[in-house]
Amino acid sequence: MDTNSKAVIVSKRRGSYRHHPLALKRSIVAETLQPGASVARIARQHGINANQVFLWRKAYREGLLPESGSALLPVTVTPSMAADRLPTPRCPADTGCLTIDFGQIRVRIEGRPDAGVLRLVLAELQRR
Repeated sequence: MDTNSKAVIVSKRRGSYRHHPLALKRSIVAETLQPGASVARIARQHGINANQVFLWRKAYREGLLPESGSALLPVTVTPSMAADRLPTPRCPADTGCLTIDFGQIRVRIEGRPDAGVLRLVLAELQRR
C-alpha cells in the first residue's frame, strides 16, 4: 500500500534559454583567469551558473570564443612554382612549425598558432 496517498505532481517548466553575447562571455572568462579568482563567485556576481562558466572557459581554451577583430599574421610571398619542386622547409626544434600543402599553395606557420588563426587559414584554403 502506498503511504503517500496525496502525492502532488509538480511540473517545473524551464524558461527560455539565455543567449549571452560573445563579448560578455570573453570578459567573464577573463575574470576567472586572474590569479586567485573563484569561478563560482564570479558566476554568482553575473547571475550565471558556474557550470556554464566552466563550459565557456573550455570553449575559450579551444579557440571557440574568438576575438571580435582580425589578427594580423606575418606573410612571406615566394615566386610561384610547382609544389612538388619546393623543398620541405626545416623547422626549428624549439618552436616547431606547421606546413600545409594544398594544391599549389603551401602555408607554413611557425611557432604555436592558436586555434582561431588555424581555423581562419583552413577556411580560406577551402574557399580556393
